Amino acid sequence: MWPRRVEAVVFDMDGLLFDTERILYEVMVEVGPRFDVVVDLPLFQSLIGLPIQSSTAIMMERYGPDFPMKDFLGAVGEKARPIAEAGVGLKAGVTELLDHLDDLGLRRAICTSSAHASVVRNLGQHALSERFHAVVARGDYEHGKPHPAPFLKAAELLAVAPQSCLALEDSHNGVRAAHAAGMMTVMVPDMLEVTDEMRDLCLRIADTLHEVRATLV
Repeated sequence: MWPRRVEAVVFDMDGLLFDTERILYEVMVEVGPRFDVVVDLPLFQSLIGLPIQSSTAIMMERYGPDFPMKDFLGAVGEKARPIAEAGVGLKAGVTELLDHLDDLGLRRAICTSSAHASVVRNLGQHALSERFHAVVARGDYEHGKPHPAPFLKAAELLAVAPQSCLALEDSHNGVRAAHAAGMMTVMVPDMLEVTDEMRDLCLRIADTLHEVRATLV
């Protein structure tokens, strides 16, 4: 099934483990009119998987140099925080895949552009805090996705060669980063379409994590 033996699995977080991307999009759409802007789906999709510096740069280019980005992000955070704290949805197949990885004795890590606090909160809500051997989040790398640095850091923490890691991603930028790191890459789409580029970079496109589980024996 795979060109090399899978020795570890590296998971993205938002949109792959947790249904958080849709929450953020809905909040940004709601907050936008307060700042006289429209956050449309194509704009939001262009931000998915990027580090905060890159995503804010895209928004500043769209809305202009005088756009009060700090205030906008503050309003988005204020609106999104209670929603996130109330509990974010777990994506289909997460628990079953983690159980299967336990059975296979495979180590696993989270590799995300989000902050460590978000990782801790989301994992804690679903009693998953002890299910990962490493977490790579904002602040742990100099260059964010689509640069391979975050995935290379995850492989380092797992003590597994990148080429022996299976990377699971929902975003185009995440797929680019994982592939550039030399990992066997699978896209599990969430809010982004599967493009020809993604098919070229991925060994497989999976509808859900249930499908990923079935490939690991």
